[in-house]
Amino acid sequence: MFDKILIANRGEIALRVLRACKELGIATVAVHSTADADAMHVRLADESVCIGPPPARDSYLNIPALMSACEITGADAVHPGYGFLSENARFADILRDHDITFIGPSPEHIRLMGDKIEAKRTAKRLGIPVVPGSDGAVTDDDEAKRVAAEVGYPLLVKASAGGGGRGMKVAMTPDALPQALSTARAEAKAAFGDDALYIERYLEKPRHIEIQIFGDGKGAGVHLGERDCSLQRRHQKVWEEATSPGINAREREEIGTRVAEAVAELGYSGAGTIEFLYERGEFFFIEMNTRLQVEHPVTEMITGIDLVNEQIRVASGGELSVKQSDIVLSGHSIECRINAEDPQTFQPSPGELTYYYPPGGPGVRVDSALYQGYRIPPYYDSLIGKLIVYGKTRNECLMRLRRALSEYVVDGISTTIPLFQRLLGEQDIVDGQYDIHWLERYLADG
Repeated sequence: MFDKILIANRGEIALRVLRACKELGIATVAVHSTADADAMHVRLADESVCIGPPPARDSYLNIPALMSACEITGADAVHPGYGFLSENARFADILRDHDITFIGPSPEHIRLMGDKIEAKRTAKRLGIPVVPGSDGAVTDDDEAKRVAAEVGYPLLVKASAGGGGRGMKVAMTPDALPQALSTARAEAKAAFGDDALYIERYLEKPRHIEIQIFGDGKGAGVHLGERDCSLQRRHQKVWEEATSPGINAREREEIGTRVAEAVAELGYSGAGTIEFLYERGEFFFIEMNTRLQVEHPVTEMITGIDLVNEQIRVASGGELSVKQSDIVLSGHSIECRINAEDPQTFQPSPGELTYYYPPGGPGVRVDSALYQGYRIPPYYDSLIGKLIVYGKTRNECLMRLRRALSEYVVDGISTTIPLFQRLLGEQDIVDGQYDIHWLERYLADG
Protein backbone atom coordinates (compact mmCIF):
# COMPACT_ATOMS: atom_id res chain seq x y z
CA MET A 1 0.00 0.00 0.00
CA PHE A 2 1.10 3.59 -0.54
CA ASP A 3 2.70 5.70 2.18
CA LYS A 4 1.55 9.10 0.95
CA ILE A 5 -0.93 10.18 -1.73
CA LEU A 6 -0.98 13.62 -3.32
CA ILE A 7 -4.50 14.65 -4.33
CA ALA A 8 -4.26 16.60 -7.59
CA ASN A 9 -7.68 18.23 -7.42
CA ARG A 10 -9.94 20.51 -5.40
CA GLY A 11 -13.45 20.79 -4.01
CA GLU A 12 -15.68 17.88 -3.08
CA ILE A 13 -13.72 15.23 -4.98
CA ALA A 14 -10.47 16.19 -3.24
CA LEU A 15 -12.24 15.80 0.10
CA ARG A 16 -13.78 12.48 -1.01
CA VAL A 17 -10.34 11.07 -1.89
CA LEU A 18 -8.81 12.44 1.32
CA ARG A 19 -11.39 10.64 3.43
CA ALA A 20 -10.72 7.33 1.66
CA CYS A 21 -6.99 7.75 2.27
CA LYS A 22 -7.51 8.44 5.96
CA GLU A 23 -9.66 5.31 6.32
CA LEU A 24 -6.82 3.32 4.75
CA GLY A 25 -4.21 4.90 7.03
CA ILE A 26 -2.45 6.69 4.16
CA ALA A 27 -0.92 10.15 4.64
CA THR A 28 -2.32 12.88 2.36
CA VAL A 29 -1.00 15.92 0.53
CA ALA A 30 -3.42 18.63 -0.60
CA VAL A 31 -2.39 20.95 -3.40
CA HIS A 32 -4.17 24.24 -3.89
CA SER A 33 -4.20 27.51 -5.74
CA THR A 34 -3.99 30.76 -3.82
CA ALA A 35 -7.78 31.04 -4.20
CA ASP A 36 -8.27 27.72 -2.38
CA ALA A 37 -5.99 28.30 0.61
CA ASP A 38 -8.96 28.01 2.98
CA ALA A 39 -10.56 24.99 1.27
CA MET A 40 -11.76 22.13 3.45
CA HIS A 41 -9.44 19.51 1.91
CA VAL A 42 -6.47 21.81 2.57
CA ARG A 43 -7.47 22.16 6.21
CA LEU A 44 -7.85 18.41 6.73
CA ALA A 45 -4.83 17.09 4.81
CA ASP A 46 -1.63 16.06 6.56
CA GLU A 47 0.36 18.42 4.34
CA SER A 48 -0.50 21.07 1.80
CA VAL A 49 1.38 22.79 -1.01
CA CYS A 50 0.38 25.94 -2.89
CA ILE A 51 0.92 25.28 -6.60
CA GLY A 52 0.04 28.62 -8.17
CA PRO A 53 -2.41 31.47 -8.73
CA PRO A 54 -6.16 31.00 -9.27
CA PRO A 55 -6.33 30.19 -13.01
CA ALA A 56 -6.39 26.39 -13.40
CA ARG A 57 -3.76 26.48 -16.15
CA ASP A 58 -1.34 28.02 -13.63
CA SER A 59 -2.17 25.68 -10.75
CA TYR A 60 -4.28 22.52 -11.06
CA LEU A 61 -3.17 21.98 -14.68
CA ASN A 62 0.44 22.99 -13.99
CA ILE A 63 2.30 19.69 -14.28
CA PRO A 64 5.76 21.05 -13.24
CA ALA A 65 4.21 22.53 -10.08
CA LEU A 66 2.50 19.23 -9.26
CA MET A 67 5.72 17.28 -9.81
CA SER A 68 7.54 19.71 -7.52
CA ALA A 69 4.88 19.15 -4.87
CA CYS A 70 5.42 15.39 -5.15
CA GLU A 71 9.15 15.88 -4.77
CA ILE A 72 8.86 18.23 -1.81
CA THR A 73 6.47 16.00 0.12
CA GLY A 74 7.76 12.57 -0.93
CA ALA A 75 4.37 11.44 -2.24
CA ASP A 76 4.59 8.02 -3.86
CA ALA A 77 1.20 8.20 -5.62
CA VAL A 78 -1.15 10.78 -7.12
CA HIS A 79 -4.93 10.58 -7.23
CA PRO A 80 -6.24 12.92 -9.95
CA GLY A 81 -9.96 12.83 -9.03
CA TYR A 82 -12.03 13.80 -12.07
CA GLY A 83 -11.56 16.69 -14.48
CA PHE A 84 -8.27 18.61 -14.63
CA LEU A 85 -5.49 16.06 -15.32
CA SER A 86 -7.48 12.89 -14.62
CA GLU A 87 -7.42 11.82 -18.28
CA ASN A 88 -4.10 13.39 -19.25
CA ALA A 89 -1.84 10.64 -20.59
CA ARG A 90 1.22 12.90 -20.57
CA PHE A 91 0.81 13.53 -16.83
CA ALA A 92 0.51 9.79 -16.21
CA ASP A 93 3.63 9.22 -18.34
CA ILE A 94 5.65 11.78 -16.38
CA LEU A 95 4.59 10.31 -13.05
CA ARG A 96 5.58 6.83 -14.23
CA ASP A 97 8.97 8.14 -15.39
CA HIS A 98 9.52 9.47 -11.86
CA ASP A 99 8.43 6.22 -10.16
CA ILE A 100 5.26 7.81 -8.81
CA THR A 101 2.03 5.85 -9.23
CA PHE A 102 -0.85 7.44 -11.11
CA ILE A 103 -4.02 6.14 -9.47
CA GLY A 104 -5.81 5.34 -12.67
CA PRO A 105 -5.35 3.34 -15.87
CA SER A 106 -2.18 3.19 -17.93
CA PRO A 107 -1.22 6.15 -20.14
CA GLU A 108 -1.75 3.86 -23.13
CA HIS A 109 -5.36 3.19 -22.20
CA ILE A 110 -5.99 6.87 -21.47
CA ARG A 111 -4.72 7.77 -24.95
CA LEU A 112 -6.67 5.00 -26.61
CA MET A 113 -9.99 5.98 -25.08
CA GLY A 114 -9.31 9.71 -25.31
CA ASP A 115 -9.39 9.48 -29.10
CA LYS A 116 -13.08 9.07 -29.92
CA ILE A 117 -12.38 7.39 -33.27
CA GLU A 118 -9.89 4.86 -31.89
CA ALA A 119 -12.16 4.24 -28.90
CA LYS A 120 -15.01 3.37 -31.26
CA ARG A 121 -12.80 1.05 -33.29
CA THR A 122 -11.62 -0.65 -30.11
CA ALA A 123 -15.19 -1.05 -28.85
CA LYS A 124 -16.18 -2.74 -32.12
CA ARG A 125 -13.18 -5.07 -31.90
CA LEU A 126 -14.15 -6.01 -28.34
CA GLY A 127 -17.74 -6.79 -29.35
CA ILE A 128 -19.35 -3.70 -27.85
CA PRO A 129 -22.22 -2.31 -29.99
CA VAL A 130 -21.53 1.09 -31.55
CA VAL A 131 -23.61 3.75 -33.26
CA PRO A 132 -23.49 3.31 -37.06
CA GLY A 133 -21.22 5.92 -38.60
CA SER A 134 -17.85 6.66 -40.17
CA ASP A 135 -14.99 4.27 -39.39
CA GLY A 136 -12.69 7.21 -38.76
CA ALA A 137 -12.37 10.91 -39.32
CA VAL A 138 -13.94 12.26 -42.51
CA THR A 139 -11.29 14.05 -44.53
CA ASP A 140 -13.51 16.50 -46.42
CA ASP A 141 -17.11 17.44 -47.17
CA ASP A 142 -17.36 15.05 -50.12
CA GLU A 143 -16.42 12.07 -47.96
CA ALA A 144 -18.82 13.28 -45.29
CA LYS A 145 -21.66 13.33 -47.84
CA ARG A 146 -20.85 9.77 -48.95
CA VAL A 147 -20.85 8.50 -45.37
CA ALA A 148 -24.05 10.40 -44.63
CA ALA A 149 -25.80 8.75 -47.56
CA GLU A 150 -24.84 5.31 -46.19
CA VAL A 151 -25.74 5.98 -42.55
CA GLY A 152 -28.88 8.01 -43.20
CA TYR A 153 -30.33 11.16 -41.62
CA PRO A 154 -30.55 12.64 -39.06
CA LEU A 155 -26.79 12.72 -38.40
CA LEU A 156 -24.52 13.84 -35.59
CA VAL A 157 -21.23 15.50 -36.52
CA LYS A 158 -18.73 15.17 -33.64
CA ALA A 159 -15.20 16.32 -32.89
CA SER A 160 -12.81 13.38 -32.57
CA ALA A 161 -11.10 15.01 -29.59
CA GLY A 162 -14.32 16.49 -28.25
CA GLY A 163 -16.13 16.58 -24.95
CA GLY A 164 -18.76 18.57 -23.09
CA GLY A 165 -20.83 19.07 -26.23
CA ARG A 166 -18.25 21.22 -28.01
CA GLY A 167 -17.62 20.41 -31.67
CA MET A 168 -20.94 18.58 -31.87
CA LYS A 169 -23.68 19.50 -34.37
CA VAL A 170 -26.84 17.83 -35.71
CA ALA A 171 -27.72 17.71 -39.41
CA MET A 172 -31.36 16.74 -39.90
CA THR A 173 -31.21 16.86 -43.72
CA PRO A 174 -28.55 16.78 -46.49
CA ASP A 175 -28.92 20.53 -46.95
CA ALA A 176 -27.93 21.10 -43.31
CA LEU A 177 -24.77 18.99 -43.46
CA PRO A 178 -22.27 21.56 -44.88
CA GLN A 179 -23.10 24.11 -42.18
CA ALA A 180 -22.89 21.46 -39.43
CA LEU A 181 -19.46 20.37 -40.68
CA SER A 182 -18.15 23.92 -40.91
CA THR A 183 -19.38 24.93 -37.46
CA ALA A 184 -18.19 21.72 -35.77
CA ARG A 185 -14.73 22.04 -37.33
CA ALA A 186 -14.37 25.62 -36.13
CA GLU A 187 -15.51 24.77 -32.59
CA ALA A 188 -13.26 21.69 -32.42
CA LYS A 189 -10.22 23.64 -33.61
CA ALA A 190 -10.81 26.41 -31.10
CA ALA A 191 -11.54 24.11 -28.14
CA PHE A 192 -9.14 21.23 -28.74
CA GLY A 193 -6.64 22.35 -31.38
CA ASP A 194 -7.85 19.48 -33.56
CA ASP A 195 -10.56 19.85 -36.20
CA ALA A 196 -10.93 16.14 -37.03
CA LEU A 197 -14.59 15.14 -37.25
CA TYR A 198 -16.52 11.92 -37.51
CA ILE A 199 -20.14 11.18 -38.33
CA GLU A 200 -22.67 8.88 -36.73
CA ARG A 201 -26.40 8.25 -36.71
CA TYR A 202 -28.35 10.71 -34.58
CA LEU A 203 -30.67 8.94 -32.15
CA GLU A 204 -33.72 11.10 -31.59
CA LYS A 205 -34.98 10.05 -28.12
CA PRO A 206 -32.28 7.97 -26.45
CA ARG A 207 -31.41 7.55 -22.80
CA HIS A 208 -27.83 8.03 -21.61
CA ILE A 209 -26.82 4.83 -19.85
CA GLU A 210 -23.34 4.25 -18.46
CA ILE A 211 -21.83 1.08 -17.02
CA GLN A 212 -19.39 1.32 -14.12
CA ILE A 213 -16.49 -1.08 -14.66
CA PHE A 214 -13.36 -2.05 -12.80
CA GLY A 215 -10.30 -3.94 -13.98
CA ASP A 216 -7.21 -5.13 -12.15
CA GLY A 217 -4.86 -4.90 -15.13
CA LYS A 218 -4.18 -8.63 -14.82
CA GLY A 219 -7.06 -10.01 -16.84
CA ALA A 220 -9.93 -9.60 -14.37
CA GLY A 221 -12.83 -7.23 -14.87
CA VAL A 222 -16.24 -6.62 -13.31
CA HIS A 223 -19.19 -4.34 -13.84
CA LEU A 224 -21.17 -2.67 -11.05
CA GLY A 225 -24.41 -2.06 -12.88
CA GLU A 226 -25.53 1.03 -14.73
CA ARG A 227 -26.33 4.65 -14.06
CA ASP A 228 -28.95 6.64 -15.95
CA CYS A 229 -27.60 10.11 -16.74
CA SER A 230 -30.24 11.20 -19.23
CA LEU A 231 -31.25 14.43 -17.49
CA GLN A 232 -28.76 16.84 -19.05
CA ARG A 233 -28.44 20.51 -19.87
CA ARG A 234 -26.11 21.44 -22.72
CA HIS A 235 -24.68 17.91 -22.63
CA GLN A 236 -23.80 18.33 -18.94
CA LYS A 237 -25.33 15.84 -16.51
CA VAL A 238 -27.66 17.27 -13.88
CA TRP A 239 -29.37 14.24 -12.24
CA GLU A 240 -28.11 10.66 -12.17
CA GLU A 241 -29.73 7.51 -10.83
CA ALA A 242 -29.02 3.84 -10.38
CA THR A 243 -30.49 1.60 -11.46
CA SER A 244 -32.03 3.05 -14.61
CA PRO A 245 -35.84 3.20 -14.67
CA GLY A 246 -35.63 2.64 -18.43
CA ILE A 247 -33.94 -0.77 -18.78
CA ASN A 248 -34.77 -4.21 -17.45
CA ALA A 249 -32.74 -6.85 -15.60
CA ARG A 250 -32.04 -8.93 -18.71
CA GLU A 251 -30.69 -5.94 -20.64
CA ARG A 252 -28.61 -4.91 -17.62
CA GLU A 253 -27.03 -8.33 -17.32
CA GLU A 254 -26.33 -8.67 -21.04
CA ILE A 255 -24.63 -5.30 -21.52
CA GLY A 256 -22.85 -5.52 -18.16
CA THR A 257 -21.40 -8.94 -18.94
CA ARG A 258 -20.28 -7.78 -22.37
CA VAL A 259 -18.39 -4.73 -21.10
CA ALA A 260 -16.84 -6.61 -18.16
CA GLU A 261 -15.44 -9.19 -20.58
CA ALA A 262 -14.15 -6.39 -22.83
CA VAL A 263 -12.40 -4.68 -19.91
CA ALA A 264 -10.72 -7.95 -18.95
CA GLU A 265 -9.59 -8.57 -22.55
CA LEU A 266 -8.23 -5.04 -22.76
CA GLY A 267 -6.16 -5.55 -19.60
CA TYR A 268 -7.60 -2.35 -18.17
CA SER A 269 -6.63 -1.30 -14.65
CA GLY A 270 -8.75 0.76 -12.28
CA ALA A 271 -12.12 2.46 -12.48
CA GLY A 272 -13.78 3.39 -15.75
CA THR A 273 -17.15 4.08 -17.25
CA ILE A 274 -18.42 2.88 -20.60
CA GLU A 275 -21.14 5.20 -21.85
CA PHE A 276 -23.99 4.29 -24.17
CA LEU A 277 -27.00 5.77 -25.84
CA TYR A 278 -29.95 3.45 -25.39
CA GLU A 279 -33.04 3.44 -27.59
CA ARG A 280 -35.73 0.80 -28.13
CA GLY A 281 -33.82 -2.04 -26.54
CA GLU A 282 -30.45 -1.29 -28.21
CA PHE A 283 -27.24 0.02 -26.67
CA PHE A 284 -24.78 2.09 -28.70
CA PHE A 285 -21.27 2.89 -27.40
CA ILE A 286 -20.39 6.58 -27.35
CA GLU A 287 -17.22 6.81 -25.22
CA MET A 288 -15.23 5.46 -22.30
CA ASN A 289 -14.17 7.67 -19.41
CA THR A 290 -10.90 6.42 -17.92
CA ARG A 291 -11.43 7.89 -14.47
CA LEU A 292 -13.78 8.17 -11.53
CA GLN A 293 -17.09 9.81 -12.44
CA VAL A 294 -18.80 12.68 -10.64
CA GLU A 295 -21.80 10.39 -10.16
CA HIS A 296 -19.92 7.42 -8.68
CA PRO A 297 -21.73 7.72 -5.30
CA VAL A 298 -25.01 6.29 -6.65
CA THR A 299 -23.15 3.12 -7.61
CA GLU A 300 -21.56 2.98 -4.16
CA MET A 301 -24.98 3.30 -2.57
CA ILE A 302 -26.55 0.36 -4.42
CA THR A 303 -23.49 -1.95 -4.26
CA GLY A 304 -21.91 -1.06 -0.91
CA ILE A 305 -18.50 -0.89 -2.63
CA ASP A 306 -16.15 2.05 -1.98
CA LEU A 307 -14.88 2.86 -5.47
CA VAL A 308 -12.08 5.19 -4.32
CA ASN A 309 -10.81 2.57 -1.89
CA GLU A 310 -10.89 0.07 -4.76
CA GLN A 311 -8.96 2.46 -7.02
CA ILE A 312 -6.20 2.80 -4.46
CA ARG A 313 -6.09 -0.96 -3.81
CA VAL A 314 -5.72 -1.81 -7.52
CA ALA A 315 -3.19 0.97 -8.21
CA SER A 316 -1.00 -0.36 -5.40
CA GLY A 317 -0.85 -3.74 -7.13
CA GLY A 318 -3.67 -5.49 -5.31
CA GLU A 319 -6.44 -7.59 -6.78
CA LEU A 320 -10.08 -6.57 -6.99
CA SER A 321 -11.79 -7.05 -3.65
CA VAL A 322 -14.86 -8.57 -5.32
CA LYS A 323 -15.74 -11.04 -8.04
CA GLN A 324 -18.75 -10.52 -10.31
CA SER A 325 -20.74 -13.03 -8.29
CA ASP A 326 -20.17 -10.93 -5.15
CA ILE A 327 -21.75 -7.81 -6.62
CA VAL A 328 -25.44 -7.41 -5.80
CA LEU A 329 -27.44 -4.34 -6.81
CA SER A 330 -29.83 -3.42 -4.03
CA GLY A 331 -32.34 -0.57 -3.83
CA HIS A 332 -32.25 2.72 -5.71
CA SER A 333 -30.13 5.87 -5.53
CA ILE A 334 -30.36 9.35 -7.05
CA GLU A 335 -27.74 12.10 -7.18
CA CYS A 336 -28.48 15.78 -7.79
CA ARG A 337 -25.58 18.01 -8.74
CA ILE A 338 -25.87 21.19 -6.69
CA ASN A 339 -24.29 24.09 -8.57
CA ALA A 340 -23.63 27.66 -7.49
CA GLU A 341 -25.86 28.99 -10.26
CA ASP A 342 -29.07 30.88 -10.64
CA PRO A 343 -31.77 28.18 -11.01
CA GLN A 344 -33.49 30.12 -13.81
CA THR A 345 -30.68 31.68 -15.86
CA PHE A 346 -27.86 29.29 -14.79
CA GLN A 347 -25.50 32.21 -14.38
CA PRO A 348 -22.65 31.36 -11.94
CA SER A 349 -23.12 32.67 -8.42
CA PRO A 350 -19.81 32.74 -6.54
CA GLY A 351 -19.61 34.39 -3.14
CA GLU A 352 -19.58 33.85 0.62
CA LEU A 353 -21.83 31.33 2.34
CA THR A 354 -23.57 33.25 5.09
CA TYR A 355 -25.40 30.15 6.33
CA TYR A 356 -24.99 26.48 5.45
CA TYR A 357 -27.01 23.50 6.61
CA PRO A 358 -26.80 20.19 4.70
CA PRO A 359 -29.60 17.63 5.00
CA GLY A 360 -29.17 14.38 6.91
CA GLY A 361 -31.10 11.40 8.19
CA PRO A 362 -31.47 7.84 6.89
CA GLY A 363 -30.35 7.25 3.33
CA VAL A 364 -28.99 10.77 2.76
CA ARG A 365 -25.39 11.56 1.79
CA VAL A 366 -23.91 14.95 0.90
CA ASP A 367 -20.55 15.07 -0.86
CA SER A 368 -19.43 18.68 -0.51
CA ALA A 369 -16.48 20.73 0.71
CA LEU A 370 -18.64 23.67 1.80
CA TYR A 371 -18.73 25.18 5.25
CA GLN A 372 -20.33 28.29 6.72
CA GLY A 373 -18.24 31.36 5.92
CA TYR A 374 -16.48 29.71 2.97
CA ARG A 375 -16.12 31.94 -0.07
CA ILE A 376 -16.78 30.14 -3.36
CA PRO A 377 -14.20 31.39 -5.86
CA PRO A 378 -15.25 32.44 -9.37
CA TYR A 379 -12.46 30.62 -11.18
CA TYR A 380 -13.67 27.03 -11.33
CA ASP A 381 -16.58 24.75 -12.17
CA SER A 382 -19.78 25.77 -10.38
CA LEU A 383 -20.39 22.33 -8.82
CA ILE A 384 -20.40 22.85 -5.04
CA GLY A 385 -21.95 19.64 -3.82
CA LYS A 386 -23.77 16.43 -4.60
CA LEU A 387 -26.90 15.34 -2.80
CA ILE A 388 -27.20 11.57 -2.92
CA VAL A 389 -30.19 9.69 -1.52
CA TYR A 390 -30.95 5.98 -1.22
CA GLY A 391 -34.17 4.03 -0.83
CA LYS A 392 -35.29 0.42 -1.00
CA THR A 393 -37.45 1.38 -3.99
CA ARG A 394 -37.36 4.24 -6.50
CA ASN A 395 -40.52 5.71 -4.99
CA GLU A 396 -38.98 5.71 -1.51
CA CYS A 397 -35.87 7.30 -2.99
CA LEU A 398 -37.91 10.09 -4.61
CA MET A 399 -39.76 10.81 -1.36
CA ARG A 400 -36.46 10.93 0.53
CA LEU A 401 -34.99 13.26 -2.08
CA ARG A 402 -37.96 15.60 -1.73
CA ARG A 403 -37.48 15.67 2.03
CA ALA A 404 -33.70 16.20 1.80
CA LEU A 405 -34.03 19.07 -0.66
CA SER A 406 -36.47 20.81 1.69
CA GLU A 407 -33.84 20.67 4.46
CA TYR A 408 -30.91 21.87 2.36
CA VAL A 409 -29.97 25.48 3.19
CA VAL A 410 -27.26 27.39 1.32
CA ASP A 411 -27.53 31.14 1.97
CA GLY A 412 -25.46 33.93 0.46
CA ILE A 413 -25.42 32.56 -3.08
CA SER A 414 -27.89 31.15 -5.58
CA THR A 415 -27.99 27.39 -6.17
CA THR A 416 -29.83 24.91 -8.38
CA ILE A 417 -31.70 23.37 -5.42
CA PRO A 418 -35.02 24.97 -6.55
CA LEU A 419 -34.63 23.34 -9.98
CA PHE A 420 -34.63 19.87 -8.45
CA GLN A 421 -37.63 20.73 -6.30
CA ARG A 422 -39.47 21.71 -9.48
CA LEU A 423 -38.41 18.53 -11.27
CA LEU A 424 -39.87 16.38 -8.50
CA GLY A 425 -43.26 17.87 -9.33
CA GLU A 426 -43.13 16.62 -12.93
CA GLN A 427 -44.95 13.36 -13.67
CA ASP A 428 -42.40 12.29 -16.29
CA ILE A 429 -39.66 12.44 -13.65
CA VAL A 430 -41.74 10.58 -11.10
CA ASP A 431 -42.49 7.90 -13.70
CA GLY A 432 -38.88 7.78 -14.97
CA GLN A 433 -40.09 8.60 -18.49
CA TYR A 434 -37.40 10.91 -19.84
CA ASP A 435 -34.63 10.97 -22.45
CA ILE A 436 -31.51 13.07 -23.03
CA HIS A 437 -33.55 15.91 -24.56
CA TRP A 438 -36.24 16.05 -21.86
CA LEU A 439 -34.61 18.66 -19.60
CA GLU A 440 -33.70 20.99 -22.47
CA ARG A 441 -37.33 20.91 -23.68
CA TYR A 442 -38.60 21.47 -20.14
CA LEU A 443 -36.36 24.49 -19.56
CA ALA A 444 -37.20 25.95 -22.97
CA ASP A 445 -40.91 25.75 -22.14
CA GLY A 446 -40.27 27.78 -18.99
